[in-house]
Amino acid sequence: MADSGPWLTIVGIGEDGWDGLTAPARAAIESADSVMGAARHLSLLPERGAARRIVWPVPFADGVPMLLDRRGERVVMLASGDPFWFGAGSVVTRHLEPGEWIAHPAPSTLSLAAARLGWPVETIRSVGLHARPIETLRPHLVPGRRVLALMRDGAAVPGLAAWLVDQGFGDSVLTVLEALGGPRERVRRTTAAALDGTDIAHPVVVAIEPAGDGRALPCASGLDDDWFAHDGQITKRPVRALALSALAPRAGELLWDIGTGSGSVAIEWLLSDPTTRAIGFERDPDRLARARDNALRLGVERLELVEGDALDRLADRPHPDAVFVGGGLSRPLVEALRGLPRCRLVAHAVTLETEALLAECHARFGGELLRIELAQARPLGTKRGWKASYPIVQWRVAW
Repeated sequence: MADSGPWLTIVGIGEDGWDGLTAPARAAIESADSVMGAARHLSLLPERGAARRIVWPVPFADGVPMLLDRRGERVVMLASGDPFWFGAGSVVTRHLEPGEWIAHPAPSTLSLAAARLGWPVETIRSVGLHARPIETLRPHLVPGRRVLALMRDGAAVPGLAAWLVDQGFGDSVLTVLEALGGPRERVRRTTAAALDGTDIAHPVVVAIEPAGDGRALPCASGLDDDWFAHDGQITKRPVRALALSALAPRAGELLWDIGTGSGSVAIEWLLSDPTTRAIGFERDPDRLARARDNALRLGVERLELVEGDALDRLADRPHPDAVFVGGGLSRPLVEALRGLPRCRLVAHAVTLETEALLAECHARFGGELLRIELAQARPLGTKRGWKASYPIVQWRVAW
């Protein structure tokens, strides 16, 4: 092997095995010193060649150091289909320098599924449930949407169907596509409520056409409060919508939610784009647990929760792009946040004392100060009247 060339070749392999590989992929396998892959992938290769065959261990992460220890050899890593679409390729290459590897992808199970169904790939929501919680699907349960879910194995499919029934989407049409592209291929169509899946083969992807009486998550900020379990300490829907508008989430950005409570602001920040991240700081362990449950139930994985006083726990955290303080802002906290580079801050005040602090901060540091006064219609005897909520002052600033 030339010193300047890649030592690792990542080969995507489908159910058609050797016959489906490109000529460069075959040549890499035939000239390799070692071939690593799952037992199922290795079994798809012909019994020839001098390469040492190494079964990738479970859990997958245990195999990465084994692979890296073979630097200096000509190594082939086998992966399912396209290694960089819900595959193992990126897990490995994050440990490598550019130029250390070359990849030969094959059609992915998801691509094959779309081709069998005649679904345009650009309109489908694809979800990898082989390594993620089933609740990840929750934001995508919308009638009219098409979803492809890559499953861990055949035994996981009945669990998916039962969960859809529990969410009120038992009428969803499921197309179960097994071992696509190979001699074991099978495609079956049913509903979530009627699925009988005791003999589903791996690899398997389930095409979901959501239907039923379940609630669909809106796309706009300001979810109804009853989407969140809470103890009354929650940024209410209209105010939360204004807070999210002021925070202005963008793809890839990180939010610090200080005093996260039910986690509602952080969760809606994360629902805005699949690449956003959030860290919630909360003193109360019960509220922290509730925020964690809310995030899981609404299909959000990227919420990191930190217990304790925020001032004591901010150090060594990745710098945020935006910070939300729903209450309890103090001068020491403002000074700590002032040290953050290129950050947007949105803070709310309900009490006169915190409102005075926001007015002082606005005078010193600029930004925008907004007073929010809301009233809702409530019964008043036999008629109705307006019941006002406590006014909220919002300070929005960037530095």
